[in-house]
Amino acid sequence: MVAADQEDGANRRSAERFPIEWAVDCVTDETFLYAAITNISELGIFVACEAPFEVGTLVSLRFAPQGSAGFVLPGRVQWVNQHRPFSPCRNRGMGIQFVDLASEDRERIVEAIHTIAYVRDTSS
Repeated sequence: MVAADQEDGANRRSAERFPIEWAVDCVTDETFLYAAITNISELGIFVACEAPFEVGTLVSLRFAPQGSAGFVLPGRVQWVNQHRPFSPCRNRGMGIQFVDLASEDRERIVEAIHTIAYVRDTSS
């Protein structure tokens, strides 16, 4: 199992992440998890949860930003922030990378992210 600190994760990111609060269903062949996306990039999401899946787990992600038709996208757990006894973990959950996206899904994700960035820029 891989654990990642917030600072280390920031150094590995190749796409800007945007904080959000969207509900997400994470579905595997064996289980279903209803959780929350706390940030998104063009490459993936962070899902806040108490019991993250194992690194490498393939998931189907279902989420719908406000004003959107919603997404059903494939992903893979890339890293996990787990509870560690006697050590505070501020952001329990898992980093999920989008995999094998159709070009129209990638375009829709990029459009949703540009909308988030635009709204944040105009409200500052």
